[in-house]
Amino acid sequence: MENILELYRLPYDPLFPLVCMDEASKQLIAEIAVPRPVCEGHPRISDYEYERKGVCNQILFVEPLRGWRRVFVRTHRTKVDWAECVRMLLEEDYPDAVKVRLVLDNLNTHTPGSLYEAFPPEEARRLASRLELHYTPKHGSWLNMAETEIGIMNGQCLDRRIANPEIVRSEIAAWETTRNEQNATINWRFTVADARVKVKNIYPSFEN
Repeated sequence: MENILELYRLPYDPLFPLVCMDEASKQLIAEIAVPRPVCEGHPRISDYEYERKGVCNQILFVEPLRGWRRVFVRTHRTKVDWAECVRMLLEEDYPDAVKVRLVLDNLNTHTPGSLYEAFPPEEARRLASRLELHYTPKHGSWLNMAETEIGIMNGQCLDRRIANPEIVRSEIAAWETTRNEQNATINWRFTVADARVKVKNIYPSFEN
């Protein structure tokens, strides 16, 4: 935990950017009956019945200090999906970075081994050498600022019934563009000193 909190205190460095990543799923839901549109004095009305259309996965990267984010919408959550998103992050978004300091949780897909499943060994090694992975502790995924950004994305963009991944992808792209144009940053205030007071029960206890 303290490793992550100290990482958040570092100044902005374009050669070693701090990026947080997390994943989320969106349940795809289609309407059974055509909703009634908004009219004067009445909100939009949807029938309680719906049809499940599966799920799609979002892999979100956010650089809190720069106010930048990128979201990949995938139909599956596999090691290869994650590896391909990481490759695009490194080669398209941070081609000049020496290393990307990546904060992430402990999902089984979030390992350098995923790169070797997706790419030839030489390419996998090249990509892995440009990653500095910082995992949040077990039951401590709330330390990942990408969770904050996913909450904002869900509230501003996905908080309604959407039937197919193409619409999800289009809506997220528009949201992502707007947020990046605003340079919306995350002001993280929880520090090591705060942790030692507020969650002192998880620290070892020493007695004389």
